[in-house]
Amino acid sequence: MSNVLFLNMPAYGHVNPTLGIVDGLVKQGESVTYLCTDEFKNEIEKAGANFKSYSKEKNPLTRKRKITSEMSIDNLLDNMSEIIKSSDVIIKDILDKIKDLKFDYVVYGAMFPFGKIIAEILKIPSVASFAVFATPKELIEQRKELMDINALKNHPVNGIYKKVSEQLKREYDVELPNNMYDLFFNKGDINIAYTSKYFVSHTEYYDDSFKFIGPPIYDRKENIDFPFEKLEGKKVIYISLGTVFNNTDSNIYDVFFKTFANTDAIVVMAAYNIDLSQFDIPDNFIVRNYVPQSKILKYTDVAITHAGMNSTSDLIYNNVPFVAIPISADQPYMAGRAAELGAAISLDKDKLTPEILKSSVKKVLSDPKYIENIKKISDSFKQTGGYKKAVEEIFKLKKESGISA
Repeated sequence: MSNVLFLNMPAYGHVNPTLGIVDGLVKQGESVTYLCTDEFKNEIEKAGANFKSYSKEKNPLTRKRKITSEMSIDNLLDNMSEIIKSSDVIIKDILDKIKDLKFDYVVYGAMFPFGKIIAEILKIPSVASFAVFATPKELIEQRKELMDINALKNHPVNGIYKKVSEQLKREYDVELPNNMYDLFFNKGDINIAYTSKYFVSHTEYYDDSFKFIGPPIYDRKENIDFPFEKLEGKKVIYISLGTVFNNTDSNIYDVFFKTFANTDAIVVMAAYNIDLSQFDIPDNFIVRNYVPQSKILKYTDVAITHAGMNSTSDLIYNNVPFVAIPISADQPYMAGRAAELGAAISLDKDKLTPEILKSSVKKVLSDPKYIENIKKISDSFKQTGGYKKAVEEIFKLKKESGISA
């Protein structure tokens, strides 16, 4: 038995994919300690890990930040600056939480900026969990306004990054990457990618250290009250815009209601922390703060998604036709890649109308090429090996690193 340290950003899109790895490692006899925020405690413990929380009063990662799809270069750099400036505090918080424990290797979310650093301080092997498939270059190409050279050169984050780099070198003898953006794309000794080589476009980025395991399909044993009986024998449309950028524009929800009101379909809509009190919700809609997505998809005829990694992968894996309305982050990449492979239609959220949405939904349902192309991607997912493959690759790393436990 080995002792495993997990570190992650407090975000569903980063934590949820790792739960199947936790479950698989625990079933192989590994002892897992997982650091995150209290919001994720129950799910992490259900997967079999020992949970520890970051210190609320010390660690800026625990603070709720307002994240919008229209975030400017200054907003982005300010957020990065706060995290980088707090590097020593965050690292000391983690080291304090684990001071009485000894670990054999660490698994961390690739966007958690201190995963690789902690591995180097502890002098143990590292595994990175890549829940974002768009490479740094692709994300930059999507949001060229975020690459304002003058804003980048003149922002205080540059001086802060240099100062913190020198401090961490003195105190821990660790090196920060030359490019500070690489802090948020932390490669480990091996890297777990929740997709297939067929789906990603820039394969030159994905060297041999990347292990493709397909989508994070994992039974989280959710016990959620939902009227599944209302879906039996009905045409079901599933709508979800995720949990991060889903409140960017309430007009999108108005389009949904106008498009599908008074139709013969049952519309299941996830509206996480969204205030819909201004709308008259049609009788054929079932709206919930949270829905058991994997179970809903068994009834779903067609879906409308923000094209987040988890949702897109779930839809493709389950062979569900879908229309994508990407909002921000890696969603335009996911939607664009699905459309490029002929598996979906991607729509511009700023030009969305009931007529455009209705015709797009009709097209992905009626044109057989969409489901044919979805099945090609789905088959590539199912050939990767899933979480079993991830655990096998981690055990290979253990062997290569001389970890006998």
